[in-house]
Amino acid sequence: MAQYSAQLDGVFVALADPTRRGVIQRLGRGPASVGELAGEFPMTLPSFIKHLRTLEASGLIRTAKSGRVRTCTLNRERLAVVDDWLAQQRGIWEARTDRLERLLTDQKE
Repeated sequence: MAQYSAQLDGVFVALADPTRRGVIQRLGRGPASVGELAGEFPMTLPSFIKHLRTLEASGLIRTAKSGRVRTCTLNRERLAVVDDWLAQQRGIWEARTDRLERLLTDQKE
């Protein structure tokens, strides 16, 4: 559970920034070079690369260098960590609202 929590924390930290979410959204359409990605955001290249490092450290993206070009790709499997957690939370809250609905229905009768 502790390892799962650390993975989840890392992914949520990476997704907490709008620039990084924008990169994830862009990479959802397909791989892109660092230069292509950086051109879409109003910041210096060194600042942008820090965002990429955070995304890569969390496992959300992978980078590969071919010659002088570094290409980024989305690691869709890593998003499953968030999906699993959200499904678990959804189940908890649906069970609570179902109990509330039964309680209110029983009180009406």
